[in-house]
Amino acid sequence: MIPVLISVGAAIICIVIAFIFMKIVTRKRKKEGKLTKKRQVFITCVSALLLYVVSGSIYFSIYTHAGEKALQYMQSDDAVKVSEVDTGYFFDGPGTENVLIFYPGAKVDEKAYAQLMHELAADGTDCYLLSMPLHMAFMAPGKAGRVVDKGEYENYYIAGHSLGGAMIAGYVADNADKLAGAIFLAAYSIRRLPDSLSVAVINASNDGVVEWDAIKKNEKNLPKDAMQVVIEGGNHSQFGDYGFQKGDNEATISADEQIRQTKEAIDSLIKQAS
Repeated sequence: MIPVLISVGAAIICIVIAFIFMKIVTRKRKKEGKLTKKRQVFITCVSALLLYVVSGSIYFSIYTHAGEKALQYMQSDDAVKVSEVDTGYFFDGPGTENVLIFYPGAKVDEKAYAQLMHELAADGTDCYLLSMPLHMAFMAPGKAGRVVDKGEYENYYIAGHSLGGAMIAGYVADNADKLAGAIFLAAYSIRRLPDSLSVAVINASNDGVVEWDAIKKNEKNLPKDAMQVVIEGGNHSQFGDYGFQKGDNEATISADEQIRQTKEAIDSLIKQAS
C-alpha cells in the first residue's frame, strides 16, 4: 500500500509540474497562435512522463554503500563460505538445519549487513542476504519465496531492517506455515501474525529514524509471546555498516557491540523456536 501511495504521489507531482510547464509554453506562444486543447494535453502527458522517469532514475540511483568493514565480511574464511547467488549472497556455515533470509533497508547496499550474516552463519545459521531491485525491498516483497520454496532446510527464518523489516510482514503473514520465525530490526508488522510463529522485534534506544509511535501502535499485530529487545545505546544506522543515516541519533555503544547484541537476540529466538 505504501509503495503505491508513494508512486501515485510522485506521479501527481510530476503532472502538476508538467501542467505548469505547459501553461508557460502556451503563454509564450500567444503571439504565434494558441495551442489546441489536444496539443496541450499531449505536451502535459509527455512532460509528466519524462519528468517521472528522469526524477525516478536519479532518486533510485543514489543509495548508501557498504563500509569497508562490512566488505571484509563478504570474504570467505575457514568457517563461512560467501558466494553470489541468483537472489543475492549466500553465507554458508557449518549448520545444516537453520537458515535466515534477510531483507536490507531502503536504498542501502545489501552488503552493509555482511557482518551480521557472516557471524550468524559461523555459529550455525546459514544466511541469504537478498539483493533488491533499485535497493528497495518493496520492489520484491515476496523474494524470500525463491529460497523457502526450495525446501533445503528444516527451519526457515526471515528478517529485515527498517523498510526491509516492514516488507517481510506481508510474506510472513501469508506464509507463516512455512516459517519457523521472523525478526524485525527497527521495524514493525502492519499484518496480524499468528501466535504460533516465533517473532522478535529488535530496536535500539537511540534510534532517531524509526517511528516509535507506529511500533507501539502495531504491537497488536505480534504474537502474544513475541520477544521485545531494546539495545541500549544503539541507533538505526548501526544495524548495518553504511554510514550515519540522516535523522538518526548518535550511538553510545560501538557498532560491533550493537551487532553482537542483535546476533545474540536472533540466536535466542532460533534456539527457542527450533
